[in-house]
Amino acid sequence: MPVVAGVPLATFTVNALVIAGFFLLAWAEGLRGRPLLRILRDWYPLPLMLLAYREMGWFAPPVHTFELERSWIKWDRIVLQDWGLRAGIEIAGPLLPSILEICYTLVYAIAPFCMGWLYYRRRQVRMDEFLLQFLGSIFLAYALNPFFPSEPPRSVFPGEDLPTIETIFRRVNLALVGNYGIHLSVFPSAHCSGAFGASLAMKRVLPEEPWVARMLFLLATGIALATVYGRYHYAVDALAGLAVAAFVALLCHGRKLPSGKN
Repeated sequence: MPVVAGVPLATFTVNALVIAGFFLLAWAEGLRGRPLLRILRDWYPLPLMLLAYREMGWFAPPVHTFELERSWIKWDRIVLQDWGLRAGIEIAGPLLPSILEICYTLVYAIAPFCMGWLYYRRRQVRMDEFLLQFLGSIFLAYALNPFFPSEPPRSVFPGEDLPTIETIFRRVNLALVGNYGIHLSVFPSAHCSGAFGASLAMKRVLPEEPWVARMLFLLATGIALATVYGRYHYAVDALAGLAVAAFVALLCHGRKLPSGKN
């Protein structure tokens, strides 16, 4: 891919250090057998999600043609205006817009919640299976991003199709995405792929408590609606994120879960 000079070396170096970190933790756990080291190895990938997000930004094109965005916006306007999604969300005033924006913010709490719940329910032996499916859903979306260079609708079409109700929760989210954007791609939506991926992963690794997966699925649906309503993503981005999560779940389907609680 056409990238800035130095990006290939930086990519190789960063990824080599990340992989070395995994080997170091695995070696230390095998040598010492301490529960703390095992927990550190479980949580090590979480900050790497942010690193991977920033790393994808290195592959951003110098100029966007906006061809994809002009095609996708037509579908958004059908959903928001013709089908009445925006009017339906705003029918009760700021209530539903606030709930959706809160859902969008809670995407950052999904991984800690799922992992913490597996610890609480003494299902640590299934942590690897959860992380495989959850992180697979996120990283596959990231891997596809460079091939679909695009900018969010609020940037490409400023002042158009925006929510008519402004909430404090929206201002917080705009500050978060505005200060941490990478200007690479919004397709597929990693917010949606990760949220739906977590729901499908918990359904598989914790079948004895189906309410967890159902609650996460409702949250993921709220996140998907928030991305379109709030103009963080196009509708096709959210659908593609769901498709990515479903594809990874299909790949993981049939894998035998470890038995036991610890």
